[in-house]
Amino acid sequence: MSRRLWLAAALLPLAATSAAQTGEGGRLRLAPADVAAVPALGAGAGTSGVAGIRTRILSGDPTRAGLYTIALTVPANTRIAAHRHRDDRTATVVSGTWYFGYGDKAADAAFKALPPGSFYAEPADVAHFARTGATPVTVYITGVGPTDTRYVDAAADPGGR
Repeated sequence: MSRRLWLAAALLPLAATSAAQTGEGGRLRLAPADVAAVPALGAGAGTSGVAGIRTRILSGDPTRAGLYTIALTVPANTRIAAHRHRDDRTATVVSGTWYFGYGDKAADAAFKALPPGSFYAEPADVAHFARTGATPVTVYITGVGPTDTRYVDAAADPGGR
Protein backbone atom coordinates (compact mmCIF):
# COMPACT_ATOMS: atom_id res chain seq x y z
CA MET A 1 0.00 0.00 0.00
CA SER A 2 1.43 3.38 -0.94
CA ARG A 3 2.23 5.83 1.86
CA ARG A 4 -0.39 8.30 0.56
CA LEU A 5 -3.11 5.62 0.45
CA TRP A 6 -2.13 4.35 3.91
CA LEU A 7 -2.31 7.90 5.33
CA ALA A 8 -5.73 8.50 3.76
CA ALA A 9 -7.02 5.20 5.20
CA ALA A 10 -5.63 6.05 8.64
CA LEU A 11 -7.18 9.52 8.68
CA LEU A 12 -10.59 8.52 7.34
CA PRO A 13 -12.05 7.50 10.75
CA LEU A 14 -10.88 10.81 12.25
CA ALA A 15 -12.42 12.78 9.39
CA ALA A 16 -15.68 10.88 9.75
CA THR A 17 -15.77 11.54 13.49
CA SER A 18 -14.99 15.22 12.97
CA ALA A 19 -17.66 15.54 10.29
CA ALA A 20 -20.22 13.85 12.55
CA GLN A 21 -19.37 16.28 15.33
CA THR A 22 -19.64 19.40 13.23
CA GLY A 23 -22.88 18.74 11.41
CA GLU A 24 -24.79 21.32 9.44
CA GLY A 25 -25.31 24.56 11.36
CA GLY A 26 -23.18 23.34 14.26
CA ARG A 27 -25.68 20.62 15.15
CA LEU A 28 -24.26 17.87 17.29
CA ARG A 29 -25.78 14.67 18.67
CA LEU A 30 -23.55 12.07 20.28
CA ALA A 31 -24.93 8.93 21.88
CA PRO A 32 -22.61 7.16 24.34
CA ALA A 33 -21.28 4.90 21.55
CA ASP A 34 -20.48 8.00 19.47
CA VAL A 35 -18.58 9.55 22.38
CA ALA A 36 -16.64 6.32 22.86
CA ALA A 37 -15.70 6.44 19.14
CA VAL A 38 -14.11 9.90 19.44
CA PRO A 39 -10.34 9.36 19.50
CA ALA A 40 -8.96 9.54 23.05
CA LEU A 41 -5.88 11.68 23.54
CA GLY A 42 -3.58 11.94 26.53
CA ALA A 43 -4.00 14.72 29.07
CA GLY A 44 -4.49 17.66 26.68
CA ALA A 45 -5.36 21.34 26.87
CA GLY A 46 -7.51 22.20 29.86
CA THR A 47 -6.56 19.08 31.79
CA SER A 48 -4.25 18.67 34.74
CA GLY A 49 -1.62 16.96 32.61
CA VAL A 50 -1.56 13.96 34.96
CA ALA A 51 -0.40 10.75 33.29
CA GLY A 52 -3.14 8.27 32.46
CA ILE A 53 -5.89 10.83 31.89
CA ARG A 54 -7.66 10.30 28.57
CA THR A 55 -9.24 13.30 26.85
CA ARG A 56 -11.90 13.32 24.16
CA ILE A 57 -12.75 16.63 22.52
CA LEU A 58 -16.51 16.47 22.07
CA SER A 59 -17.05 19.96 20.68
CA GLY A 60 -14.96 22.99 19.81
CA ASP A 61 -11.24 23.33 20.50
CA PRO A 62 -9.97 24.11 24.01
CA THR A 63 -6.83 25.71 22.56
CA ARG A 64 -8.78 28.32 20.57
CA ALA A 65 -11.31 31.06 21.27
CA GLY A 66 -14.84 29.74 21.63
CA LEU A 67 -17.02 27.23 23.41
CA TYR A 68 -15.61 23.72 23.92
CA THR A 69 -16.54 20.52 25.73
CA ILE A 70 -14.05 17.84 26.67
CA ALA A 71 -14.62 14.43 28.23
CA LEU A 72 -11.96 13.41 30.75
CA THR A 73 -11.53 9.86 31.91
CA VAL A 74 -9.36 9.80 35.02
CA PRO A 75 -7.88 6.50 36.26
CA ALA A 76 -8.66 5.07 39.69
CA ASN A 77 -6.57 6.34 42.62
CA THR A 78 -5.44 9.53 40.85
CA ARG A 79 -4.75 12.78 42.70
CA ILE A 80 -4.69 16.17 40.97
CA ALA A 81 -2.97 18.99 42.85
CA ALA A 82 -4.42 22.49 43.16
CA HIS A 83 -4.43 24.39 39.89
CA ARG A 84 -6.31 27.11 38.00
CA HIS A 85 -7.65 27.73 34.49
CA ARG A 86 -8.08 31.12 32.81
CA ASP A 87 -11.65 30.40 31.68
CA ASP A 88 -14.90 29.81 33.56
CA ARG A 89 -15.81 26.14 33.29
CA THR A 90 -18.63 23.87 34.35
CA ALA A 91 -18.57 20.11 34.63
CA THR A 92 -20.85 17.12 34.99
CA VAL A 93 -19.78 13.81 36.49
CA VAL A 94 -20.78 11.06 34.06
CA SER A 95 -19.42 7.97 35.80
CA GLY A 96 -17.58 7.09 38.99
CA THR A 97 -17.32 9.22 42.11
CA TRP A 98 -15.24 12.37 41.67
CA TYR A 99 -13.82 14.00 44.78
CA PHE A 100 -13.52 17.73 44.16
CA GLY A 101 -12.53 20.75 46.24
CA TYR A 102 -11.55 24.42 46.09
CA GLY A 103 -8.42 26.02 47.53
CA ASP A 104 -4.68 26.34 47.13
CA LYS A 105 -3.95 22.96 48.75
CA ALA A 106 -5.67 19.59 48.32
CA ALA A 107 -6.75 19.18 51.93
CA ASP A 108 -8.63 15.92 52.61
CA ALA A 109 -11.38 17.74 54.53
CA ALA A 110 -12.06 20.00 51.53
CA PHE A 111 -13.01 17.21 49.11
CA LYS A 112 -16.69 16.65 48.37
CA ALA A 113 -17.81 13.35 46.87
CA LEU A 114 -19.65 13.94 43.58
CA PRO A 115 -21.40 10.82 42.22
CA PRO A 116 -22.68 10.45 38.64
CA GLY A 117 -25.08 13.23 37.70
CA SER A 118 -23.31 15.80 39.88
CA PHE A 119 -22.52 19.25 38.55
CA TYR A 120 -19.87 21.75 39.63
CA ALA A 121 -18.16 24.96 38.51
CA GLU A 122 -14.53 25.90 38.05
CA PRO A 123 -14.60 29.72 38.10
CA ALA A 124 -11.78 31.44 36.20
CA ASP A 125 -8.58 31.73 38.23
CA VAL A 126 -10.03 29.89 41.26
CA ALA A 127 -7.75 27.12 42.53
CA HIS A 128 -9.30 23.66 42.73
CA PHE A 129 -8.17 20.06 43.06
CA ALA A 130 -9.59 16.58 42.57
CA ARG A 131 -9.05 12.90 43.08
CA THR A 132 -10.57 9.57 42.23
CA GLY A 133 -11.17 6.60 44.50
CA ALA A 134 -11.13 2.91 43.65
CA THR A 135 -12.85 3.40 40.27
CA PRO A 136 -12.11 5.56 37.23
CA VAL A 137 -14.16 8.72 36.72
CA THR A 138 -15.47 10.42 33.59
CA VAL A 139 -16.38 14.11 33.67
CA TYR A 140 -17.56 16.39 30.88
CA ILE A 141 -16.10 19.89 31.14
CA THR A 142 -17.36 22.89 29.18
CA GLY A 143 -15.61 26.24 28.97
CA VAL A 144 -14.79 29.12 26.65
CA GLY A 145 -11.27 28.81 25.26
CA PRO A 146 -8.52 29.17 24.98
CA THR A 147 -7.97 27.38 28.26
CA ASP A 148 -4.84 26.62 30.20
CA THR A 149 -3.72 24.93 33.42
CA ARG A 150 -1.55 26.67 36.01
CA TYR A 151 -0.53 24.81 39.15
CA VAL A 152 -0.51 26.67 42.48
CA ASP A 153 2.76 24.91 43.31
CA ALA A 154 4.86 24.71 40.13
CA ALA A 155 6.64 21.65 41.53
CA ALA A 156 3.31 19.76 41.45
CA ASP A 157 2.87 20.33 37.69
CA PRO A 158 3.32 16.89 36.04
CA GLY A 159 4.02 18.56 32.70
CA GLY A 160 6.60 20.99 34.07
CA ARG A 161 4.78 23.90 32.42
